[in-house]
Amino acid sequence: MKAVMVFLAVALPLCARDKVQLEHDLDQIAKVATVMVDGDVCQRILTPRALQHILRKDPRDQWADGDNYDVDDQAFITTKKTLMRLAQLANYPVDVNLWMPLDGAPGRIHVVIRNRYEMSQFWKWGDLTQPTPPIMQKVLEFGQRVGVEQKSGYVSVLAPVRNSLNNIVGLVEVVSEIRPNARENVK
Repeated sequence: MKAVMVFLAVALPLCARDKVQLEHDLDQIAKVATVMVDGDVCQRILTPRALQHILRKDPRDQWADGDNYDVDDQAFITTKKTLMRLAQLANYPVDVNLWMPLDGAPGRIHVVIRNRYEMSQFWKWGDLTQPTPPIMQKVLEFGQRVGVEQKSGYVSVLAPVRNSLNNIVGLVEVVSEIRPNARENVK
């Protein structure tokens, strides 16, 4: 029992220091993302056709919005490459996801680009849109980076994405796991 207590006394401060470093790293990546992600390009990703299907639910086909989701290839690829490069600023798994509010659907947001590890504290599998979480709404309104720990084991920093008029048009979620689990998807 004493050995366990000694181990915990030594291990807990190390865990806390790792978490503090993780939060710092993610915040720095988010800070760079705010400068590097081009909001004008992001605004061109979702096509008018895809937006039309997202906003209008077909009662005969619940998956019509996903089946008809298309993007402007150039804008999507340009932004995806930028997000992937930002994630490489850390020497451990990080995802940088792009979230944008939906024109014509106040209070709703959608994940435009998810990345390599498919980590997110907010995305729900299969959902193209969802109600805008209050913490995301805060970033969209006030334009400040915000740290988030609402899903056990994850840390995120949300940061605004601005267009050339300095309007906030979306946000990035810079996210990583506190303790990566290599066997997470092994059942």
